[in-house]
Amino acid sequence: MLKATLRSFLAHKGRLALSALAVILSVAFVAGSLIFSDTVTRTFDRLFASTAADVTVQPKQDLKAPVPGGTVQTLPAALRDRVARVPGVAAARADVKVQNIVVIDRHDRSLGPTTGAPTIATAWYAGHRSPVELASGRAPVGAGEALLDADTADKKHVRIGDPLTVQAQPGTFRVRVVGIAMFTTTNPGAALVFLDPAVAGRELLGSQALATSVSADAAKGVSDAALKLRVGRAVGTGVYDVRTAGEQAKSASAALGPFLDVIKYVMLGFAGVALLVGVFLIVNTFSMLIAQRTRELGLLRALGADRRQVRRSVLTEALLLGLAGSTLGLGTGIGLALGLIRLMSLFGMNLKATEMVIGWETPVAAYVVGLGVTFVAAYLPARRAAAVSPMAALVDAEVAGVGKPLTARAVAGAVLGAAGAAALAGCAAATKTTQAAVLLGVGVVLTLIATVVAGPLLVRPVIRVLGAAFPALFGPVGRMSQRNALRNPRRTGATAAALMVGLALVGGMSVASASMSASFDRQIDKNLGADFIVQNTNFTPFTRQVRDTVAATHGVGLVVAQRLTQVAVRLPDGRRVQTSAVGYGPGLDDVVHFTYAQGGTAAALADGHLAMDAGFARDHGLRIGSTLPVEFPGGRHTTLTVGALTHQDTAQGFGAQGGLYFGLATFARYVPSGQDSALYVNAATGTKPQDLRPVLERALKPFPQVQVRNQDDYKQLIHDQIAVLLYLVYALLALAIVIAVLGVVNTLALSVVERTREIGLLRAIGLGRRQLRRMIRLESVVIAVFGAVLGLALGLVWGVCMQRVLALRGLRELAIPWTTIVAVVVGAAVVGVVAALLPALRASRMNVLAAIAHE
Repeated sequence: MLKATLRSFLAHKGRLALSALAVILSVAFVAGSLIFSDTVTRTFDRLFASTAADVTVQPKQDLKAPVPGGTVQTLPAALRDRVARVPGVAAARADVKVQNIVVIDRHDRSLGPTTGAPTIATAWYAGHRSPVELASGRAPVGAGEALLDADTADKKHVRIGDPLTVQAQPGTFRVRVVGIAMFTTTNPGAALVFLDPAVAGRELLGSQALATSVSADAAKGVSDAALKLRVGRAVGTGVYDVRTAGEQAKSASAALGPFLDVIKYVMLGFAGVALLVGVFLIVNTFSMLIAQRTRELGLLRALGADRRQVRRSVLTEALLLGLAGSTLGLGTGIGLALGLIRLMSLFGMNLKATEMVIGWETPVAAYVVGLGVTFVAAYLPARRAAAVSPMAALVDAEVAGVGKPLTARAVAGAVLGAAGAAALAGCAAATKTTQAAVLLGVGVVLTLIATVVAGPLLVRPVIRVLGAAFPALFGPVGRMSQRNALRNPRRTGATAAALMVGLALVGGMSVASASMSASFDRQIDKNLGADFIVQNTNFTPFTRQVRDTVAATHGVGLVVAQRLTQVAVRLPDGRRVQTSAVGYGPGLDDVVHFTYAQGGTAAALADGHLAMDAGFARDHGLRIGSTLPVEFPGGRHTTLTVGALTHQDTAQGFGAQGGLYFGLATFARYVPSGQDSALYVNAATGTKPQDLRPVLERALKPFPQVQVRNQDDYKQLIHDQIAVLLYLVYALLALAIVIAVLGVVNTLALSVVERTREIGLLRAIGLGRRQLRRMIRLESVVIAVFGAVLGLALGLVWGVCMQRVLALRGLRELAIPWTTIVAVVVGAAVVGVVAALLPALRASRMNVLAAIAHE
């Protein structure tokens, strides 16, 4: 049996190659994502471990800031002297390092990265723990001199002697590049400017008496843990955060974690789609191979092979396929990881391919995935193979399911479909976002499985409709193509299911994204009353100079500033909730139109008051006049009074829990170092907005990071951000389509082999080569369109339910992208034509007599 199995596998290796490709793709994405993320993690772990001081003292940070507010936490620079006197400290220094700056060259162009990485200004320190070393020029001395990192200098064409303008929170100052610093470790993609430590505090923080941290090196023989305890006792661990080098490196790595997780989960999403679609392909391939080998299997049974041996033989073939696919997939995954590493270098993150990390988990995961998916996919066909009787060797029998009743599928599909429909109905009726999201997930999974299970039941009614025009348009060829698709509903359903999965995904996400865009458009039209919004391109805060420049521009009337900050509120039930809050200047009603449940703008922006979402207030027992303890960055605390209640869907800063906002006077008192994140600008009386815009853009030319947007620009900005998600979905769809095309090609190719005698007889009675190719193409098209119809129908239901979840967050508009849906159906027909090219060509080249004599 083992010898027969190996010979059978080698005999069908060409037919199994397409199935192996699905395994290779899925394993490659799994292995590539693990190798890439492990390489980046290990690289940055080494970077952080090699550059962190033995002990670092930092300001206490009780509030993490995912929303940039422009605040810089500081401590007294004199704390360095106290740390230096601690026994066991060999050396101590006060560090100055800020990220809320903009660096501009002589041509008014920003030197900052365009990839989202920060622009960092820091005090120059040349030591064994520094990530850079002086490559050319000299160190900066006094005010007006700076170093620039080599990568930024090379990309932005900056040379020694060039002037730069630095916009920092205390003000703008000019420097001249006196040297270039080269990274000794991985360049994380940031742009770095180094200043003389004697002036860095004054230029970047507004005072030489301030620093952002104090670093201490341990004396020989003193451990980091022991030094941490001594430094903590000297400075007060309740006042400052004191961390060892290991803790500091771990904290820095944790901050990088979300970025790595995005890449890892995106790639694992591709792997999941490849696995799911590949299962259908492998099931179909093995089912058809077993159908074609019915007589062979029956002969094995007649010679004495029992059911277990036959089943084991088929599963062994599947495991051989999985082993080959996993091995090739692992190699492909290594190549994919190498490609990602090189891609990152284009974005400024210079990883080294020689430091690629391939942990033991990667090959284990690769082979578990590859072998597991092929074993699971081949199990049902193997059971069917074991059911072949010895008598099948004597007749032209087929075990692929032709003519077998679909009762079990009907019952299982109905049960799963009813459960999935109930979950989706519950999602649509839910009033809590979390509950609705859970029900949506359950409903999506159940309805997908139900559609796959019940797909063969839908083949005959749907394909009769889709192919109804074939006989009239193409005559007998059209009728035969339709009947070929109807001949084996199980096979047709499994082939179409591969395409259905991808199209269901794109259909649902297209509806959700179109609804999001329509909802944001409606909110912008309803709420935004300003002629222009002035913001940074990456939404980071900017200096007060921008506001002063805008206010001084001829033709500008009202300017309302907006600021962001992190806060923590203590609710009446004792819970501490961290969220973001917004500060607004006077004149808010003229630029933003809030809908108030109670109170108004005057009460919301009054000193010592705040506004919040009415639903949030109701859920936590708050009302007008309630007092709320609020914690701001830097350990500042106060109690604010609820002055107004708004509706969440009209709150600027949509999505922040609570929808909190208050006046700039309150903001400035508790976040004195905060910076503006946006300016709402109205044209002065007698000035048309279209005339003001070019004037405003010219005035802001010295601030290249700032953009002037009107309502249409703001809508396009939101659309572009939503489109990023759609591009990911389209990429997943493309992968699913590639594998689905392989599935259709495989099905048609095996079907041609299965119908060799039939094709020979058709050719003998006068069917031309062109007619034969047309028949196979039409069969492929109707199968592909059938999958598209099922997928889009399912996707539309999912999309409507997704919109109901979004409605709980204020996005209440439902939009159906009919253009996309029609394009997908047309694209499915094209996919069917492309998939049929090779099988149709092969069928048309068959020798008629040899085909008739085929066994």
